[in-house]
Amino acid sequence: MTDEDRIERVELSEREIAARKRRNLWLALALFGFVILVGAVTMVRLSQTGMGPDQEFYWHIDN
Repeated sequence: MTDEDRIERVELSEREIAARKRRNLWLALALFGFVILVGAVTMVRLSQTGMGPDQEFYWHIDN
């Protein structure tokens, strides 16, 4: 194995590590918010279907 085949490791400074953690935190918060938004929209849409004991779901399969 030659030196050219090896992967060069980059040492990050404390400032770069802090910036990476900050970006990851904001990304996690954005993803969490998106999941909550999709869940809320789904619950609202399902509540508007009028599903009850005498109702059917979105489709009906005739046998």
